[in-house]
Amino acid sequence: MNTPSILKRFGSVLTLGAIMSITSCGGSGDSDGGNNSGNASGNAGTGTLSLQITDGPVETADHVYVQFSGLELHAADGQSTALYYCEDPADAANPPIVSDTACATPPAPKQIDLLAQTGGVAEDLLVDFTLPSGRYNWIRLMVDTDAPLDSYIVVGGMNHELTIPSGAQTGLKLNRGFDVPAGGSADFTIDFDLRKSVHFTGNDPATGRYMLRPTLRLADNGMASHIFGTVDPLLVPDGCTPAVYVYEGSGVTPDDIDADINTPDPVTTATVKPDPMDNTKYVYKASFLEAGDYTMAFTCDALADDPTIDDALIFSGTTTVSVTAGAVTVYNF
Repeated sequence: MNTPSILKRFGSVLTLGAIMSITSCGGSGDSDGGNNSGNASGNAGTGTLSLQITDGPVETADHVYVQFSGLELHAADGQSTALYYCEDPADAANPPIVSDTACATPPAPKQIDLLAQTGGVAEDLLVDFTLPSGRYNWIRLMVDTDAPLDSYIVVGGMNHELTIPSGAQTGLKLNRGFDVPAGGSADFTIDFDLRKSVHFTGNDPATGRYMLRPTLRLADNGMASHIFGTVDPLLVPDGCTPAVYVYEGSGVTPDDIDADINTPDPVTTATVKPDPMDNTKYVYKASFLEAGDYTMAFTCDALADDPTIDDALIFSGTTTVSVTAGAVTVYNF
């Protein structure tokens, strides 16, 4: 019987993956990530911001590398703060530092394999960086696409340049506001959903172009929830590329990912993998979800889901699961 249960969590969201120590080379050079003057929306003081990046999986690639040179934060009062990843002047072998001025040392961009950041794993973009407190309207991720193999995709063991339309000029903009509290901290994860974002043009994978049109989602780590569980092996026959699709709201009729605004797209998807502790079982995890009701459905057709067209995927086990802030919900298919 498919019965959801709630497991209480303690503390904030646990984020797995490589953790990179990032400090500031601007302002006073504080070890907490920088020091800036002014304020974002009229409230005196400063607070800190942490940002991580995670990803929804895609079956068509071995790796998807995106290179970030920095980011820009735009406050509600119109003030913008540009941040750059720079070589540590003390030792170039150290992890990059973050500067609120153009790099005085050589740039040290962060190249991240997004496919390694799935199933609740995330990598840091900022760690406790000091900013003017107040309201911020958007975040822009600055990406590198001009040089060979700065941002690229690996398919079948072969490297292909990854085209990000206007990425080098305008970056990747996330239009969701957030607050940095005076004397406090804000902590968010950016969900970079590759299943929705990777597009292939052409007929021959060896000569076609791979394009990235990112679908970005911002989750507050202090309130984020997760859904995980098992999948009956009988639902995963030979030839199945299994995944769990998660839709906002209850009673949603599941559909594929496409460009049709009249049909629902999942808010996230989760790959179904053999349980590392018991390879006779399958497990999944959907992460960084806001509190509320979600419709969940299982499919064996994840590989056939092309985000540019309408695909006739077959779903099973559709159900509604309610999640609460800061909790882990278990649901087994």
